[in-house]
Amino acid sequence: MFLSTCIFAFAENYATLFVARSLQGLGSAFADTSGIAMIADKYTEEAERSRALGIALAFISFGSLVAPPFGGVLYEFAGKRVPFIVLACVCLADGILFLTVIKPFSNRTRENMPVGTPIYRLMIDPYIAVVAGALTVCNIPLAFLEPTIANWMESTMNASKWEMGLTWLPAFFPHVLGVYITVKLAAEYPNLQWFYGAVGMVIIGASSCTVPACKNFGQLIAPLCGICFGIALVDTALLPTLAFLVDVRHVSVYGSVYAIADISYSVAYAMGPIVAGQIVHTLGFVQLNLGMGLVNVLYAPALLLLRNVCQMKPSHSERNVLLEEGPQGLYDTIKMEERKARKKGYSSTGNCMVSDENGIDTFTGHSKSYSEEESSGPEYS
Repeated sequence: MFLSTCIFAFAENYATLFVARSLQGLGSAFADTSGIAMIADKYTEEAERSRALGIALAFISFGSLVAPPFGGVLYEFAGKRVPFIVLACVCLADGILFLTVIKPFSNRTRENMPVGTPIYRLMIDPYIAVVAGALTVCNIPLAFLEPTIANWMESTMNASKWEMGLTWLPAFFPHVLGVYITVKLAAEYPNLQWFYGAVGMVIIGASSCTVPACKNFGQLIAPLCGICFGIALVDTALLPTLAFLVDVRHVSVYGSVYAIADISYSVAYAMGPIVAGQIVHTLGFVQLNLGMGLVNVLYAPALLLLRNVCQMKPSHSERNVLLEEGPQGLYDTIKMEERKARKKGYSSTGNCMVSDENGIDTFTGHSKSYSEEESSGPEYS
């Protein structure tokens, strides 16, 4: 990211801009995927994980929504290169802090880490596919409106330059509010994560359909805030669900599944400038927004497939590694000790099934342990 930003600052032709853009996309993929995966690996409890991912998403949205006015103001008063130089310094400082605070794994630790599920197997998992589709669909309005809304504002409401530059800034605050509300609701009712995502998609759809009816800048703020509020609900509810699905259906290594999430975002934003511009040119801005709204509303019922996710039990392979078998290496030992500290005790049977201090099975709520035959049975309790 530091290198690509420096190239942007001194780019003078299309070829240089293309190289800088490619490097920026590569760096963003590394940063987003690894950062979210580390958060999911660090916070194993669902409430803590939702809160941590919500904070991360809030800062990601801060960059996306505050960047246009930030860059516009610095470009206007300080020149073209200053915004990129400032961002390059921020990237460099963040990289130094990252190396200082986050200690890399030693070779011994890496040797004892489990092998993650291949990304192609995660992609064909129906539950992960539904979540990935929701992440793509919910970000389509934002990705399609960013390159088209400025021209529409100029042609329909004679918006000034500062109004077009500040279009998305007010939407940052309802986005943070959506993250906060979803985290709170997920802590109280964790079995309704799919419902929060579905509500968010309905809000996005309704807000998208409202955009063409706006006649001035003040009216336009409301539907854009609704779009960002709905995106916050979907992202904050479904990103922790991806980690939970990997925990219960695959191996608890999160890099691949959050790479899928990053691909979902990238698909929406890659199609934005090309597809949105073509739709506006051939059909019109109104039809673009109605189509985006309809797609979000129609996709919302698909999240009903996730309603039983919270009842899933860990897969047999995961239980073998972390619960039934003894620790085989440093990584397994660490995971075993962490589970002991969190759960405060194990059942007295030889299978070492996780239970609370009253000896109650934490997955089903019954005082029993799973035998070898039971652990290889259905995935639902």
